[in-house]
Amino acid sequence: MTTTTTTARFRDRTVTFASAVTGRNLEVPSASPLNYHQAVSAQAEMSRAVVDGKLFLPAAAPRPPGAARPGGWPLVIVVPGSLGVDATHLAHAETLTGAGLAVFVLDSFGARGITSTVTNQTQYSFAGSAWDVLAAWRVLSTLPEIDATRIGAQGHSRGGSAVLTAATRRFADAALGPGLGLAAVLAAYPWSGHQFLDPAVGATRIRVLMGDRDDWCSVQQVQGHVQAIRLTGGEVSLRLFGGAEHSFDRAMPVFRIADARVAPGAPTAYLAADGAYVHPLTGRADPALTDRDVAVYGLKAGYGVRGASLGGKDSEATEFRDDMLTFWSEALGG
Repeated sequence: MTTTTTTARFRDRTVTFASAVTGRNLEVPSASPLNYHQAVSAQAEMSRAVVDGKLFLPAAAPRPPGAARPGGWPLVIVVPGSLGVDATHLAHAETLTGAGLAVFVLDSFGARGITSTVTNQTQYSFAGSAWDVLAAWRVLSTLPEIDATRIGAQGHSRGGSAVLTAATRRFADAALGPGLGLAAVLAAYPWSGHQFLDPAVGATRIRVLMGDRDDWCSVQQVQGHVQAIRLTGGEVSLRLFGGAEHSFDRAMPVFRIADARVAPGAPTAYLAADGAYVHPLTGRADPALTDRDVAVYGLKAGYGVRGASLGGKDSEATEFRDDMLTFWSEALGG
């Protein structure tokens, strides 16, 4: 892969893969909801935003003269985590385009002036992250090069949380309309600290990949989330990688980020049907509660931790890539 510019905004870089596939910029009209309640039940109150990303189409196979035009490409929306778009996400995009899938790498940070949420996850809401995913689906599903029935999303860390929420029908139906949205989701080491009381995902197929030594996100919380989806009839699976840390798909040794702020042991904050947070202490749904309110509760209750690790070792990155390719081949085809 070749990147010919090094400016901070992802849209201002030229990204070309070894296959000569070059990403093209797409703008995505989106929003920055204050919380899930605003996204689900008070959309007129949301502040508007225009985020962006790059679309990569596979190198087209030659066709005989006069052959019929094939249908659109299946597509995966790649959603980065708290460090924003980096080489790992682009490497996954290159791998997927090589397998015959279009890829849209979403940048939720650039337009909002954010470079990282590692030390402060409340710079914009988790509902905003999920809204961006579905806003991207809305734009991509109209493109003639894309098969709108075969659009999935692959999110990493905070992005993993975003794609799980985007697959949840309570959220997706409010954002797009009944039954519309993602065909499949791969959530890589997601945080499941926010969950709808009704986590049904309808026909969306879900795969979760996570290391059992993750110290950013709670493995037990993710297991509970997966089981709740399963109990609603969802097609969902979880693979735990023994000894793997957070972001184990990175081709770099495990290292410590000393100033990371995490709270993997904090109670789950559930969401009512209208998107209102149910406070862990009171058990009451309150439409005014925000991500920050829930985070402050967790910190005051003593669950906050400073410092966390990420990176891969041995064959972890290769095993992740192989699982990723198998899932998307089965879920979307290529």
